[in-house]
Amino acid sequence: MRDAEAVQGRGILLIIAGGIAAYKSLELIRRLREQGVRVRCVLTRAAAEFVTPLAVASLAGEKVFSDLFSLTDEAEMGHIRLSREADLVVVAPATADLIAKMAAGLADDLASTALLATDKPVLIAPAMNPQMWQHPATQRNLAQLAADGIRRVGPAPGDMACGETGVGRMAEPAEILAAIEALLAPAVGTLEGVRALVTSGPTVEAIDPVRFIANRSSGKQGHAIAAALRAAGCEVTLVSGPVQEPDPEGVKVVRVESAEQMLAACRAALPVAVAVCAAAVADWRVAEPLAQKLKRRAGAPPTLVLAENPDILKTLARTGPTRPTLVVGFAAETEDLEANARRKLAAKGCDWIVANDVSMDEGTFGSVYNTVKLFRAEAEPEAWPRLSKAEVALRLVACIAAHLRNTSAVAA
Repeated sequence: MRDAEAVQGRGILLIIAGGIAAYKSLELIRRLREQGVRVRCVLTRAAAEFVTPLAVASLAGEKVFSDLFSLTDEAEMGHIRLSREADLVVVAPATADLIAKMAAGLADDLASTALLATDKPVLIAPAMNPQMWQHPATQRNLAQLAADGIRRVGPAPGDMACGETGVGRMAEPAEILAAIEALLAPAVGTLEGVRALVTSGPTVEAIDPVRFIANRSSGKQGHAIAAALRAAGCEVTLVSGPVQEPDPEGVKVVRVESAEQMLAACRAALPVAVAVCAAAVADWRVAEPLAQKLKRRAGAPPTLVLAENPDILKTLARTGPTRPTLVVGFAAETEDLEANARRKLAAKGCDWIVANDVSMDEGTFGSVYNTVKLFRAEAEPEAWPRLSKAEVALRLVACIAAHLRNTSAVAA
């Protein structure tokens, strides 16, 4: 977490619902406790089939609550106090059933009653089968929760315990932790009303109607930055290539495929105060994409004539009336990270470069973790430890907020 003192001594009510992802809640409790956060837990009857009350209580250092009608609990810690004495209520995992109860305002067990009785912010981390996630009823319920001000982290795409693949995996504990921090300690956030632009994901350059040139970018880092900027109060436009990441809440998302489309969308989003170019934009495209599928024929493979794509980072950083106050680029490198990052910083004309090693053995692409160095003109690089991409986003937004405050102070 970016500032342990900011969350130390704060209290969380963690509601653990019944799902295989409940095991991740144990790691979440451990990491929260390491930061000095007080954690009280409510375990639903179904959740106790996946994690034991003893394991939860041992990690939390607190009694686990589960029975709405326990006279002892009501005398010592009623459900009203339980929900009101926390600074934040977190539901992880949030099952389709509990999400439906929340949306309908039902209160038939301790978890749903505490949620209905709370006057504190609520964060949910959904986890369910992909078909359940995509079902219109679930999407209607999520829309209702969003309208009610409930915050959400995840879910993520991937392989499920049921053997299916799709969106429905609960966010990793590190991602939930970063979302909790953003709500408990939004000190990054004197960015209310600041307009920001973020690019994310890969670009896709057509060869023919079937094939294309692209890269391995998942969009996790760019989407996390957009979410963190929004949490800090920014009005965010996210221009994204094709990704499986869910749209960050409260963010305007513009979906594109090619580099040319991405540049056009970025220009349309101007003016902004901050531009963060986290997308992995293809350097080249096929000069003349074929209208029909390119057939395989005997002999030598076909020659593809390539043309250079527009340089989006350099274009946005160019001096002019629409140049953002702060332009941040990303450098995905496989060798000579520092030299290449400094070279890119000078060549593009941007203010900062966030560089990371994307060699195959680093496992950065598609991972929830990242290890970066922040390069600024005329300053020593700032090496950050291995963090979740959500935590990298929060650190970067904290730096952006500090920079804008200092810039305003100098101007004044």
